[in-house]
Amino acid sequence: MRKMKTIMSLAAAAALAGVLLTGCSTEADEKTAVTAAPTEAAATEAASGTGTEAEKTEGGALAGKKISVMTPYLTSVTTNQMAGYIKEDLEAEGAEVFVIDTANDFAELASRIEDVVSSGTDGIVLVSADPNQVANQLQDAFDADIPVFGCDSGFIDGMQINATSDNYQMGELIVRYLFDDLMGGKGTVIALTHRPHPGVVKRCEAFDDIIKEYPDIKLITEQHVPAEQPINDAQDIVANLLTANPDKDSITAVFAAWDEPAIGAAKALQEAGRDEVIVTGVDGNEQAVEMIKDGTNLKATVKQNFEGMADIVCEQMEKYFAGEEIENGEMYAPAELITQENAQ
Repeated sequence: MRKMKTIMSLAAAAALAGVLLTGCSTEADEKTAVTAAPTEAAATEAASGTGTEAEKTEGGALAGKKISVMTPYLTSVTTNQMAGYIKEDLEAEGAEVFVIDTANDFAELASRIEDVVSSGTDGIVLVSADPNQVANQLQDAFDADIPVFGCDSGFIDGMQINATSDNYQMGELIVRYLFDDLMGGKGTVIALTHRPHPGVVKRCEAFDDIIKEYPDIKLITEQHVPAEQPINDAQDIVANLLTANPDKDSITAVFAAWDEPAIGAAKALQEAGRDEVIVTGVDGNEQAVEMIKDGTNLKATVKQNFEGMADIVCEQMEKYFAGEEIENGEMYAPAELITQENAQ
């Protein structure tokens, strides 16, 4: 790894800190805290150029870099995990990392991107968010030569890379397993989706394509599950659908495009005593895996390698700041089908 010398300006660091959120919770329901405004003493110190951070430091390519990790979905368990992995990896290389959560508000995400760009962040990592929805703001980052990396997001021209799973392939894997192995090629299915998420879109496209090959499988309904409380919302949605379809075997399966609505669906089915209905998910959420092990309605998921995605982002970011060439585009971490036979 090429060594770099970085001179950090306290004044610039203080200005950036004023618009960034710090700290990434390891608990999905905790909120990130707003960094306090610089004190008068800190401002005086910044103006005078004194203080340890104003001194020249030597380290790796990421040492002293201010990186903004940005997402609208930090309350999601898996998004929270990814942000945490990225923060940990980058800080281990000497970077200063600010985690920004906009609580499912893409307008706020756009505004915060504008803030960090104008304040001079060194890099942006977009986690679990469709870059097309903030394309104008990301263009400002591109124009300012601020590199943008994605983690479980989409990819648009101007970004460096997006580390993710092959979401279409994961969709194929779980849908084929559901339709062939669990349903035997016939029955009815409910789809729980969230198409604003780029990864979920790909999984849903696989579902859309494959169900056309199965004339004996009927889609009852597709239901959008909001991202804020996907377990509770999916539980309510499925409970209502069970009321509308009260007969045993009127519903064969529930395809959930990620694990949290799969968990909610399984809970609704358990409460209704509908043990015959099969549920599948995607992600490898720990709670989902435990439910698969316990023999609940939730029968399978596809485990994504979220830590592997974070590692890819950090490795590529380190290469970028070391001046090495990066191949732009999607980079995939491997995924694995989890059933009761191999759940751990």
